[in-house]
Amino acid sequence: MTSIRIMMCLVFAVVVATPASIEAQDLVEIRTSEGRIVAEVYPQQAPITVTNFMDYVDDQLFDGGSFFRVVRPDNQPDDSVRIDVIQGGPDRSISRERYRPAIPLERTRDTGLLHRDGTLSMARAGPDTARAQFFICVGDQPSLDFGGARNADGQGFAAFGRVIEGMDVVRRIQDGAAEGQQLVASVAIESVRRLEAGR
Repeated sequence: MTSIRIMMCLVFAVVVATPASIEAQDLVEIRTSEGRIVAEVYPQQAPITVTNFMDYVDDQLFDGGSFFRVVRPDNQPDDSVRIDVIQGGPDRSISRERYRPAIPLERTRDTGLLHRDGTLSMARAGPDTARAQFFICVGDQPSLDFGGARNADGQGFAAFGRVIEGMDVVRRIQDGAAEGQQLVASVAIESVRRLEAGR
């Protein structure tokens, strides 16, 4: 009987420790010139950020965009806190009138979504300035969470999703030839679309 109770306690502890409340309700497919990336997004945890991102998806404003920036250990000589990410967004020549207003920063402190390997998050300057550019983490990046040292304001970035297929594509983009942090040849985003579960 004691062993059964112990087993039940262990199961309960695992359930409590697992972020069961983090439920993906949307899947997106990012088709690039380097291959296909599939990500899940978390509207329950980061509703403002996910709604903003999916609005760009539904209006097909990422189509014709690119991954244009890679940040990795060899191209951050002036940064004491280094990260590994790829950054992309809509075609930078499109009219700014087509962009949505900047959104409030949903901090990792509040959402519980941390910057782990494959995390999707919004690029920003100051807090509440994110619009359309996003990045994907390559490896765990805790310095991008709330309280992290990558940004001097300590507010972190708004994580909102995670790659579930195609991290090989992400890493291939990350390894591309770059001048500073700009890819010599940007990687085209051909389309970004919602996917049905089971795809």
